[in-house]
Amino acid sequence: MKVLVTGVAGQLGHDVMNELAKRGYEGIGSDIKEVYSGISDGTAVETMPYVQMDITDRSCVEKILRKTKPDVVVHCAAWTAVDLAEDEDKKPLVHAINADGTKYIADVCKELDCKMVYISTDYVFDGQGTEPWLPDCKDYKPLNVYGETKLAGELAVSETLEKYFIVRIAWVFGKNGKNFIKTMLNVGKTHELLTVVDDQIGTPTYTLDLATLLVDMIETEKYGYYHATNEGGYISWADFAKEIFRQAVEAGHSEYEKVTVKPVTTAQYGASKAKRPFNSRLDKSKLAENGFTPLPTWQDAVKRYLKEIEF
Repeated sequence: MKVLVTGVAGQLGHDVMNELAKRGYEGIGSDIKEVYSGISDGTAVETMPYVQMDITDRSCVEKILRKTKPDVVVHCAAWTAVDLAEDEDKKPLVHAINADGTKYIADVCKELDCKMVYISTDYVFDGQGTEPWLPDCKDYKPLNVYGETKLAGELAVSETLEKYFIVRIAWVFGKNGKNFIKTMLNVGKTHELLTVVDDQIGTPTYTLDLATLLVDMIETEKYGYYHATNEGGYISWADFAKEIFRQAVEAGHSEYEKVTVKPVTTAQYGASKAKRPFNSRLDKSKLAENGFTPLPTWQDAVKRYLKEIEF
């Protein structure tokens, strides 16, 4: 099986490539830069084939996909800077990446009759209430530009293809990029009191675990919409921060003993450019129903992640 992965300079694309290599599949990485620009950590992604591809350029997408002829495209590339997406001068580019680029890929996947995996987000919903969102729920009401463009990408895939997996995730962390855990650890080195919101509820997603699931998926024909975050229960960002510091101290980093996490409401924390969902609970029961192994608990994921990174 030959698999083209977009966005390999990011957290998820990096881990998907390594998972493909582990299973002996032919992985081809792609991203906007001329050469691979992710971290150098001695893993397989650095030595696997790489092609430059600007997903906002239809002709470029057509040329690369027709030349490589993949059996599957795992589309991890996206604009993910949520607040920056609200800037008027950035909106056309955000749409070009998340919506148009996804459509270009879906069109060629249809032509080549290959499978496509599209990584989406809970931001396609309005983030209200307390009930977990179901994967097949169509009550779309995105709160911000990022959510709107990711929803447009979802629709481009589902309306074009039959062989697709649309996988919504939330609160992502991985080795190859910026994330909440790295931010907390960095800020905790210089601040003893951290204010973190406690009225936005969801579950973290470790890209290493997600990559395993995605490759499990492409080995099947169990197409459709899925939700995939780590198990371990729904939490607030403040809960997440407290567990990060607890585990950091447990791992021998006593400098974090002095850190206190102060829970605050979103209103108390102060408005951000982009509205954030209060309810990021994703119902993941469809995974087990379709024979897929749920991701490990987020607590266990944090423990493994802290061992993986240097901090």
